[in-house]
Amino acid sequence: MNILAAFIFFTRLPFWRIREVPAECFKHVVPYWPLSGWLTGGIMAGVLWSAAQVLPFTVAVLLALTSRLLITGALHEDGLADFFDGFGGGTSRERILSIMKDSHIGSYGVIGLIAYFFLLWNLLTSLPLSFACSVLIAGDTVSKLTSSQIINFLPYARKEEESKAKVVYNRMSQGEFAFGLLCGILPLTLLLPYRYWIAIIFPLAVLYLLYRLMKQKLQGYTGDCCGALFLLSELSFYLGVVILIFI
Repeated sequence: MNILAAFIFFTRLPFWRIREVPAECFKHVVPYWPLSGWLTGGIMAGVLWSAAQVLPFTVAVLLALTSRLLITGALHEDGLADFFDGFGGGTSRERILSIMKDSHIGSYGVIGLIAYFFLLWNLLTSLPLSFACSVLIAGDTVSKLTSSQIINFLPYARKEEESKAKVVYNRMSQGEFAFGLLCGILPLTLLLPYRYWIAIIFPLAVLYLLYRLMKQKLQGYTGDCCGALFLLSELSFYLGVVILIFI
């Protein structure tokens, strides 16, 4: 049931039609976040490969990125924009939380999203087609694995009733951690040559840096922070892969 809850929570695909999921299950979705990456990353890779057969590679990359936006309802991108707005414009814990909860996007959010997509598109278009498909799947899953660990290091920064999603994630059990680790690492080890495995250092560095920032500014995390952490971790993974290609 927790796996089904994760697919319902992290995508906009109609998994909710399969059966009704108890509300308690949504508190345990984060350990299964990397598993949802198999779906979102796989669809992106499929769209990229298919589109590249009839369209320029640069256009195919745009379509692949758009496919995830549609699948997830821009869930993570909304969090990234709110994260940039909150930490860019807030000067206190209360102000940062207030800005991130505001549904309007500010200048920091707009500039942050433009920079993010510009870097993302340029990194992916610098890769060969078949390799880019593998990197999309591995990057999605491994970055969700590293990002999901934030719930084990920090408490939730708001009260449960103030949460946008109306849910506060529980910390992972040992079994949940092991399952998430397997789902996050497996695509990396199966799809990419071993010399590129070291690129996981980049998402881990982003996790550490944003952990320090959240601890200092918020003394916790929010859902927006999780979304931003995933996208920035994924971007750093692609950066690491591209660096390894050219050295």
